[in-house]
Amino acid sequence: MATNNKDAFRDYLQLEKKYSPHTINAYLNDVAYFESFNKGCFEQDSIEQVNYSQIRSWIISLVEDGVSNGTVNRKIASLKAFYRFLLKIKQIQINPLLKHKALKTEKKLQIPFSEKELTEVLSQNLHSEGFQEIRDKLIVELFYTSGIRRTELIHLKYSNVNIVGSTLKVLGKRNKERILPVLPIVVQQLLLYIKERSLLEAIVDEDYLFLTKKGLKLSDSFVYRLINSYFSSVSEKVKKSPHILRHTFATHLLNNGADLNSVKELLGHSSLASTQIYTHSSLSELKKVYHEAHPRNKK
Repeated sequence: MATNNKDAFRDYLQLEKKYSPHTINAYLNDVAYFESFNKGCFEQDSIEQVNYSQIRSWIISLVEDGVSNGTVNRKIASLKAFYRFLLKIKQIQINPLLKHKALKTEKKLQIPFSEKELTEVLSQNLHSEGFQEIRDKLIVELFYTSGIRRTELIHLKYSNVNIVGSTLKVLGKRNKERILPVLPIVVQQLLLYIKERSLLEAIVDEDYLFLTKKGLKLSDSFVYRLINSYFSSVSEKVKKSPHILRHTFATHLLNNGADLNSVKELLGHSSLASTQIYTHSSLSELKKVYHEAHPRNKK
């Protein structure tokens, strides 16, 4: 891959697509991985002029090495983005992946927490005092009552909390801002937390709302462990993560009558297709109501 194309692709992902540094690195690493394979297998330095059979050889190699279909699809998506970019800047005439079809993957059913499980978790340490306990309970509350993403919560700015208006300004994917409403019970928890936060001995990352007791911004792994720990005592579900809480938020709203478009806006999705993955549990609730209520089912 020519260095100037690589640099231009990085700039394109960063400036035009507005992807996060993590996503950009993933794209570049996938493309570099194929470049290395192509050089070793076909003794070809440039991947700008490859054909689909070469890419297919890479796909076969990945599958034979035990790489999952989902991961292969992700790597090919990175490669597709690279060739679309080359086509855009007229470095190539034909995209070698134009007719490629993604490998089939099993859809993993994500099971939301029940309302009972949420009640049990939020009742833990109900009268606890102290910075860490109050912070942890607020984090669980926000995940469940706002549908916020883990990275959005971690990067939530202190200045974007509007106590009077009961809202949070969140910076989502591709730097897209949205305003999230905050329930009165969560506002009270926010006020408790803000008071405890102000009493910390030192605050290093003062711009961020959520901090460790040392005044540092939270990490992804910290938040994951926190959620997993809270829910391990009340749930036997295999996956207990911030994303499952986001899934639970959407499912419980839909189960209680919220319309899909409203949930889409709250979640910060760009299309309804992304939101529809959360409807399977709502459908089961609808089926239950349907079977209980329809006259034809009572005969």
